[in-house]
Amino acid sequence: MSLNQDELSILEKVIHLRNRLTVLKQTYDIVKTQDVMSIYHAMVKQVSLMMEVRDEENLFQPSNRLDKTMSDVFSLLSLFFLRIGKTRECPATYCQIATIRNLLDHMNESSSFTETDLKPFRARLDELREIVTSDRQSGKHPEAMTKLLEKKLNAAESVLARLQESLSFLSVELVPIHQKLVALRRQLVALAAKPKPSKTDLKPLQEELRKIDSKRVDGKFLGPGGVVPASQALVSGILEECFEIAQEIQAREHEVSFTLKPIYDRLMEIRHQLESLVMTHRWTLRETDLWNYETALREIDKMRVDGKFVDSEGNKPEGQYVLLYLLRRCYGLIYRLLSSSEPVSEELMPIANKLSTVKKCLNEVLKYGGPFSPRDLYPYQLALFQIDQMRRDGKFVSSQDGSIPEGQGIIMAHLNECHELLEMLKESMSDSDNDEL
Repeated sequence: MSLNQDELSILEKVIHLRNRLTVLKQTYDIVKTQDVMSIYHAMVKQVSLMMEVRDEENLFQPSNRLDKTMSDVFSLLSLFFLRIGKTRECPATYCQIATIRNLLDHMNESSSFTETDLKPFRARLDELREIVTSDRQSGKHPEAMTKLLEKKLNAAESVLARLQESLSFLSVELVPIHQKLVALRRQLVALAAKPKPSKTDLKPLQEELRKIDSKRVDGKFLGPGGVVPASQALVSGILEECFEIAQEIQAREHEVSFTLKPIYDRLMEIRHQLESLVMTHRWTLRETDLWNYETALREIDKMRVDGKFVDSEGNKPEGQYVLLYLLRRCYGLIYRLLSSSEPVSEELMPIANKLSTVKKCLNEVLKYGGPFSPRDLYPYQLALFQIDQMRRDGKFVSSQDGSIPEGQGIIMAHLNECHELLEMLKESMSDSDNDEL
C-alpha cells in the first residue's frame, strides 16, 4: 500500500524519532527516564495522527513503510522501557508480543509442536494482556497505545488458537508417536545446523525413525483392534520430513569438489526459490511459472555423463551424491507445486499411479539403506525404462487420438524425481564399495 500525503508527513517524524532512539541506544551512560518518555509520548502522538487519517480496517496492518518503521520504533522503545525498569507497563510488552508471534508463525510453518510447547505461550500472552488491560482501564497510557497492543495481542492469540485447534484433531493413540517425532525433528534440525554433522550422531536418530516407520501398516499407524486413528496426515507428514532432513544431513557428509561448486550453488539457489514458492504461492501457481526452473534443471541434468557430473578433463569429482540429492529435492518441490494446481487427465492416471508406487519403493530403500546390489535396483530401472518408452518427442500422448493429455508437467516432475532417487541409490552403492576397499 502506497503512502498518502498525510502518512508521508507522519513517516518523516517517525524516522526522526527512530534516529533519536538509535543515538540513545549507543550511549554507555545511564539512560534517563525522561529521555525515553519524551520519545514515547512523541511517538504516541504520531499513532494518534495515523488513526485520524486511516480507516479502522487498515489501521494497524503492516502494509507500507510507515507501519514497518513504526514497528521498529515501538520494538526499540519496548526494550528501553525494560531497561529503565518499567517492566509492568504496556509499552514494555510490544517486543515480547512480536517475538511470540514470530515463534508461533515458525511453529505453524513447520507443523512441529506439541501441547506442552504451546502452554508457556498461552500463559505469557495472558500475563501480557493483563498488563495492557490494566493500563487501558486506569488510563495510565493513551488509548492509541493500548489499542495498538490489543491488536497485536489478538493477532498472536489467533495464531495460537489455530495451532491448538490443529492438535485437537490428534487422536489419543497417536499422541506418543507425535511427541516422539517432534523431539526427533528438533534433534535433526539441531544436527543439520552444525557445520559438520557427525555420522555417529545421525545414526541413532535414523534408527528411531525407522522403528516408528515400521509401526505403519500400508502407510497407516493403527490403533487398538486395527482401527486407523485420525490425524494420520499430520503424524506421517512429520515422519517424512524427518527422513528428508536426515537425507540432507547425509548428503552434506560428502564434500563438493571446487570444480562442481558452480553447479552446487545454482542448485541451491533453485531449491531456495522453489521452497519459497511452496510457502507463498502454492495455491495460485500456474504451470508456466515453473518453466524457467524446469528448464534450468534439465540443463543441469544434461551435464551428466553416464549419470555422473564430470569436470573439464572428464574426471568425476567428489560431491556426486550432494548434487543428485539437490536435483531430486528440486524435482520433488516442482512436483508438490504442480500437484496442488495442475489436474492429471484420466488417461495419464495409470502412469501417475505407477510412478507413485516406484517413488514410494525407492524412498523406502533409501530410508533403510543397504547393502544392496544392482540386481536389487533392476525392477525399478525396468519400470522407469518402460514409462520412458511410452513418450513421443518427450510427451505422453493419447493412445486413442494422439492428443497430449493434461498433466504432462506433474508426470515429468514425478518421473525425473524417481530417476534422481535411483541415481542417489547407485551413488550410495558405489560409496559403500569404496568404503569396503
